[in-house]
Amino acid sequence: MSTRTYDPISPQRAAFLGLGVMGHPMAGHLARAGHEVTVYNRTRSKADAWVSEYGGRAASTPREAVAGATLVFACVGNDDDLRSVVLGEHGAFAGMAPGAVFVDHTTASAAVARELSGAALPLGLQFIDAPVSGGNLGAINGTLTVMCGGDAVAFARMQPVAMAYSKAVTLLGESGAGQLAKMVNQIAIAGLVQGLAEAIAFGEKAGLDMKAVLGVIGKGAAQSWQMDQRGPTMIDGRFDFGFAVDWMRKDLGLVLDEAHRNGARLPVTALVDQFYADVQAAGGRRWDTSSLITRLR
Repeated sequence: MSTRTYDPISPQRAAFLGLGVMGHPMAGHLARAGHEVTVYNRTRSKADAWVSEYGGRAASTPREAVAGATLVFACVGNDDDLRSVVLGEHGAFAGMAPGAVFVDHTTASAAVARELSGAALPLGLQFIDAPVSGGNLGAINGTLTVMCGGDAVAFARMQPVAMAYSKAVTLLGESGAGQLAKMVNQIAIAGLVQGLAEAIAFGEKAGLDMKAVLGVIGKGAAQSWQMDQRGPTMIDGRFDFGFAVDWMRKDLGLVLDEAHRNGARLPVTALVDQFYADVQAAGGRRWDTSSLITRLR
């Protein structure tokens, strides 16, 4: 966990549902910022481990976790996982008090964001879709970028609290806008990583010292976060870290489904998605997304 400092705000009663590689440190930042946090995780041992590290309380169901919370945060796997912690007799909506805000950090579909926002309103609740960018290191260091969709008043309530683990939390439109913005983010990343992989593979075939080359072109128009952070590890063939190929394929599946719905043309994204399928077939399901270069060597 980073040693970052936290801007003082009024302590809130909060719940956090889902303590995976992202949720565990994000919930930890909330606790360290002074908020009273109750956590829930499908595997109870992970929730108990979080409490041992940060304090707070672990609950046995989402409904129990959210009791008395003004803000409920979640970061789970996909649309169905999200529905499972939100809906039903033991779901969060069954336990949240009117006026509470549910903030979903899952990378999910825009359709499920609109569905759950619609289900929240008759209960006197608000739902903010708020997927994040920055990966596990961003969660650990409290430097995530959060893209939000939903009601402006509800956003204003959650934004200062979410800054505990973020460098930017921005409202981009109505329900679903956060998820759509995350799709834009993943489209851009897919093209960048494939371009960087091809550039490095080409330079290696040409006999160049690619770390020296990246040091030069990284000071010009080709510079990007991917080049700075992933270029050197691509060259070294190190992929046992970072944002997993399985996760990227899940995200690109959401992108391509939405493009089919709205008519957007994404030829490069569709191609890179298939390149990631090749990496999966080669045993790279948990490799970092920069492992695209393995196809070219």
